[in-house]
Amino acid sequence: MSKILIRGAKVLGGEPQDVLIDGETIAEVGTGLSAEGAQVVEAGGKILLPGLVDLHTHLREPGREDSETVLTGTKAAAVGGFTAVHAMANTFPVADTAGVVEQVWRLGKESGYCDVQPIGAVTVGLEGKKLAELGAMHESAAGVRVFSDDGKCVDDAVIMRRALEYVKAFDGVVAQHAQEPRLTEGAQMNEGIVSAELGLGGWPAVAEESIIARDVLLAAHVGSRVHICHLSTAGSVEIVRWAKSKGWNVTAEVTPHHLLLTDELVRSYNPVYKVNPPLRTEADVLALREALADGTIDCVATDHAPHPHEDKDCEWGAAAMGMVGLETALSVVQHTMVDSGLLDWAGVADRMSFRPAHIGRLEGHGRPVSVGEPANLTLLDSAYRGEVDPAGFASRSRNTPYEGRELPGRVTHTFLRGRATVVDGKLA
Repeated sequence: MSKILIRGAKVLGGEPQDVLIDGETIAEVGTGLSAEGAQVVEAGGKILLPGLVDLHTHLREPGREDSETVLTGTKAAAVGGFTAVHAMANTFPVADTAGVVEQVWRLGKESGYCDVQPIGAVTVGLEGKKLAELGAMHESAAGVRVFSDDGKCVDDAVIMRRALEYVKAFDGVVAQHAQEPRLTEGAQMNEGIVSAELGLGGWPAVAEESIIARDVLLAAHVGSRVHICHLSTAGSVEIVRWAKSKGWNVTAEVTPHHLLLTDELVRSYNPVYKVNPPLRTEADVLALREALADGTIDCVATDHAPHPHEDKDCEWGAAAMGMVGLETALSVVQHTMVDSGLLDWAGVADRMSFRPAHIGRLEGHGRPVSVGEPANLTLLDSAYRGEVDPAGFASRSRNTPYEGRELPGRVTHTFLRGRATVVDGKLA
């Protein structure tokens, strides 16, 4: 492979430096570097980050290729600055066997735009009744370490305890979609003032918080790892903060949309704002930002949930829940966390690369930008400002809540093990 010299990049937002990539690794970091025959990328003060890692992506393949495929999803990931994504198990068939997770893993290898690490289902068919083949999925070629019934909650406490005990044997983690099903029957949006005024069924904060409280206690009891998906309420933050103060092995993620959008947007009845967990209140949004800044929430995860046009272009009650997020995640984090002064770029690298890679035990990702490390890198023009136009998305789906909204930041280059997957903002 050829050499690539990135000249004048602010590594993690610091002073401008040059970074020389030789083959798949970082060969030199310093100032005034030169290399015979190297392809030069003039960074001009752009921000250089380690390749982003997403713990929560819906790639939809196998089964719902009308909304996304592994190929289109990994293209979207690369455009967003990601070099690795974890693919959720709610496919058709469900990724609850070694065969299905290996299929997704191989599709990721073939796509070449970013690494794909499959997540295995906790229960057979996501039905919450019987543990799936956790050991077989871990021992497969896919080497699964993260298990989740995301889209559904593992609401049976005995099943959840057994899963936590089982994954402990190979340092796995159970990622919980915290939603008490009986408290959210018929729910259409956050339960609160807006839902009461609109007459829509409410999804109360306590439906999330009660499951998180139970599961951090279970994780502590069996000495295992639990990860909370898409944490969305101020109360959930307090429970996770308390669990961490006890020294328990609890981690949590927040989505970009829960850092920016509130349930006031549902007044438009535009189904693009329909998501699970739902958009919450301004007070929740501010609490989530503070928790991400102080480390209570470990990482940002997109919960990229593509849907075809017909599943969103309909009345609110019939619309599917979910938003695409891979191509806008870094921009939303810059807007809500960096431009607001809550995080610096080193903090962004920690929350969007280092920590998610560590939680998923993903080797070769979430590494420092230093000599000898894999050249998984993202170059961001943080001075850029532009309106979001889904017509230009690499994703197969267009269900973004940010259409027409001005957001900062644009990924100009993404490198996967020294190979450019994105050049000047376009897929290589």
